[in-house]
Amino acid sequence: MRIVLIGAGNLATRLGIALHEKGCTIAQVYSRTEQSAQALAEKVGATFTCKISDIVNDADLYVFSVKDDALPELLRQMHKNEALWVHTAGSVPMEIFSLHTENFGVFYPLQTFSKQKEVDFSAIPIYIEANQPQHLEHLKKLAARLSSQVIEASSEQRKALHVAAVFACNFTNHMYAIAATLLEEKGLHFDQLIPLINETAVKINTLHPRDAQTGPAVRFDKQVIGRHLEMLEDERLKTIYSLLSESIHETAKKRNKDL
Repeated sequence: MRIVLIGAGNLATRLGIALHEKGCTIAQVYSRTEQSAQALAEKVGATFTCKISDIVNDADLYVFSVKDDALPELLRQMHKNEALWVHTAGSVPMEIFSLHTENFGVFYPLQTFSKQKEVDFSAIPIYIEANQPQHLEHLKKLAARLSSQVIEASSEQRKALHVAAVFACNFTNHMYAIAATLLEEKGLHFDQLIPLINETAVKINTLHPRDAQTGPAVRFDKQVIGRHLEMLEDERLKTIYSLLSESIHETAKKRNKDL
């Protein structure tokens, strides 16, 4: 199977390298940035281009891994062919391809990626979707080369996954950044929180997140919460703290009511 990678960002880089290591042929890498296209192409033994018009037209699979808002215009400029086209986005419906090709699907690895950090694809769930049964089978076999967790999911299910991932990953990491700032302002270091963070992460391997929740917001300890709010000078942080505390408390109340 000859594969063309459309995009050379974080996800495309890690996915391209993983496919190459599993024996797939990466024929070409396209990126608007020559440096990115060349860097990934060298890693996967492919040619590269920065011109959409120069994308080869004889590959078997085209993997679109670009920003969501860039995909529609990119598709309008692509040469039509008989190959299978897939995107790797969480919140973009599969039908975005329907006006541009008859063979399309989705190949969505649910993970956070960085160009510089290796990942173990065998532990990453890959969600697939396709407009025809034979394409779904092709994607299933391809995904199985990388991961033991290959899951069929509709566009609506994938959208829910993406929103959930934003809460679980992006928002959580932002909370780490806020915590780091609060500590640094007092001459402390973020690494002092790492044992706590690790223990919290480990707990949800055996406990439902609602059961693992602790802290003053669960019991709505007004004295502790009040002292925390007094300490926070940034009004945005006060709002974030208040909203999260209210949400935690309401979730805990509902859980206790349902028990």
